[in-house]
Amino acid sequence: MIEVKSVGSSSSLHQKVLERTSQALNTDDNAPSFVSRVGDAIKDVAESQNISGDITKAYELGEETDLAKVMVTQQVSSLGFQMTLNVRNKVLSAYKDIMNMPV
Repeated sequence: MIEVKSVGSSSSLHQKVLERTSQALNTDDNAPSFVSRVGDAIKDVAESQNISGDITKAYELGEETDLAKVMVTQQVSSLGFQMTLNVRNKVLSAYKDIMNMPV
């Protein structure tokens, strides 16, 4: 039989869920954690957007002449942002589903 313990507040419940999730995800000490992987992915998307902005500005100033290169970097940046947004939405949806589960 499963023993259910009473938790004082919902914030402490959230903290316990986060701690257990972190422990479950960090099974291998040499592997990067889920949080660091997500952080790296977000940094990569931000870097892609910065590069896209820089190359667009260079094209507008006449320093870059390859329009195809400009368009491709803009599309890569846009796709990266859309993917990040979709992942965020899925994570939030999963979090809400977990928090709405009966205890």
